[in-house]
This record gives sequence, C-alpha cells and structure tokens, in this order.
Amino acid sequence: MKIAQIAPLWERVPPSTYGGIELVVSCLTDELVRRGHDVTLFASGDSQTLARLEAVHPRALRLDPNVKEGIMYEMLGASQVYQQAEEFDIIHSHVGVWTLQLASIASTPTVHTLHGSFTDESSRVYTLHRTQPYISISDAQRQPELNYVSTVYNGIKIEDYPFVAQPKEPPYMVFLGRFSPEKGPQHAIAIAKQAGWHLKMAGKVDVVDTEFFEKEIAPFIDGEQIEFLGEVDHAAKVELLGNASITLFPITWREPFGLVMIESMATGTPVIGINMGSVPEVVAHGKTGFVCDSYEQMAQMIPAALELDRQTCREYVESRFTVSQMVDGYEAVYEQILRGRTPRNGLLHALRNSLESIAFVK
Repeated sequence: MKIAQIAPLWERVPPSTYGGIELVVSCLTDELVRRGHDVTLFASGDSQTLARLEAVHPRALRLDPNVKEGIMYEMLGASQVYQQAEEFDIIHSHVGVWTLQLASIASTPTVHTLHGSFTDESSRVYTLHRTQPYISISDAQRQPELNYVSTVYNGIKIEDYPFVAQPKEPPYMVFLGRFSPEKGPQHAIAIAKQAGWHLKMAGKVDVVDTEFFEKEIAPFIDGEQIEFLGEVDHAAKVELLGNASITLFPITWREPFGLVMIESMATGTPVIGINMGSVPEVVAHGKTGFVCDSYEQMAQMIPAALELDRQTCREYVESRFTVSQMVDGYEAVYEQILRGRTPRNGLLHALRNSLESIAFVK
C-alpha cells in the first residue's frame, strides 16, 4: 500500500525526549516500511525515519523560537498532505481535528487515530465529521458517537527496554510525564510523603504549566526525598524506569492510553495507577500493578506492589503491547477500509461527508 502518515509538528519523530504520539508514529511508520509498504511521513524536518520524509517545517515547532503561530503550521501541514492525496491509497492522521475538513472532501480515504481526550468543543467538531473512520487507542477513550472501526493499543519496541530483574538500592519510586495537573505529579509527591518513599520525577514543563509547577511542585523538591530530573532522553528514561521499585500513575483525567505504563512494565517495574481512563485496560490488576480508587489507596498498595513478579510485568507487555501487534492492528484497519472501495465509492463518500458537514446543526 501507498500510505501517508501525518505526525504532529511540535516534536520530531521519534522524539528526543518527551513525546508519546511521536514515538508511536515512529514505530508504526518504520515497521510499515519493513513490511514492504510505500510510506511517506509528513513531519518536522529533523525527524528520522525509514519512510520518505516530507518536511512541513525544518525542525520541531517546540524547539524553534521563531514560530509565533503554531496553528498556521498545523494548517499548512494538512494542506500539504491533501494536495498530494491522490498519490496515496490511504492517509493516516495522528493530528486530530486538523485533517477532518480536508479528509471529508478527499477521494483518498483517511483514517484518524485519536491520541487525545475529548473536550466539549472538540466533541462537537468530531461529531460534525462522525462518519469518518476513527481508531481509538483504548476502549475507555471512546466518547462521542463516532464511526470507530477499531481499538488499536499503542505498542513499543521491546528490545529498546532492557529487563531489570532487581530494582536499584536504595529503593525509589518514579513519576514520569508532563508536569501538568491532569498527569497528577502533585499526587505523586503526596503519595511519596505519605509512604515515606524517595520519589524521582522526570518530564517536561510546558509554558502553560509553569505556574502550576512553581506553586504545586517546586516547593516540595528537596533533592533528597523528592528529586526532579527534568526532561530525560530515551536511555535515561529506560534506566530510570527499570531501576525503580514502582512507577506511580496518579492521573486526574480520562487518560487515553498512558505509554509510560507499558514502558515501565516492559522493564519489569510494576505500576500503581488511579482507576481512570485507560488504566484498567493497560495494567493487569494484582499481576503487573494495582488499579486504585483513591490516591490514599495508591500509597497503601506500595507493599503489595513490591511483591509482584517483575518477569510477569515484562511478559504481559510482550503479549499485548508490542510494535508488531500494533501494526497488525493498523494493517487490518487499512485493509478493511480499502476492501471493496472503488473510485466511485470514494467520490460518494466524500460527497456524503461534505453534505453532512453542511447540514449538521447542533
């Protein structure tokens, strides 16, 4: 198949530090190439890929101080793809709403992987284009009544996550993720203090979260019990997760997937998470971690998590969350969408979506 992959532009593919979506897109794109598909990746120009790279902008937007209106680059990227739409059998979008309008009038089918959660505003936009084919990354993520064709779990390259049979001494817990309210770093600190554990924290602080970080996180960082490491690259991330006794996942929102959970379990480190969003789908309760109903309960489950078998954590990821399994799922979706599709069907599909967009009023 001739496949276009559309990646977000804020981070390069794969990301140098933080960037779950970009890591997934990288793994998917390269594996599709290895399987013999003709793939074009639309991404930032500093991306590295086995596919043909179409650079929308020379570097990741987050790293370019000259970028003033990121929204314009998102629009530019979508336009760049659909001007070439007829060159592809299928277009795979990972950028949310930015491709919906153009996809609705293009004869080449687009499948949309939804990597984020829904707001009231975004739900209205998606509902307007509800007949387009969507892929969820967890069943819990599904909210509006959309044309979901499959759930495909994210996958990782297991070989990039060395298994660690014994955590490092002295023991510590780890929090890895964006320092934003929805990721719950403030709760990770509270859990560590309640349980008297050393906590290592790593991740990025976006500009919009600076005030939150300064008020809710920074005052508790003492470099001893609560340690802040900033952003870390892949090698440092894997070492941090693998040497930890437990990974905390104290989110406050409907997490669509949570890549750090499978990254942690792949190294052998169990996860204690809150019962929201995808957590019950990703963590095998009582086997690879614990799914808790409160942050206080998370602290209480630390002794039990220390008794879990780290090899079981590794094998669980190998059985459910590999790149190979993820790409199998996406290939099946591509084939499903293209099967029985003719140029006439494509034209009718585009016309139906266009009329629906005009007629829909809410």
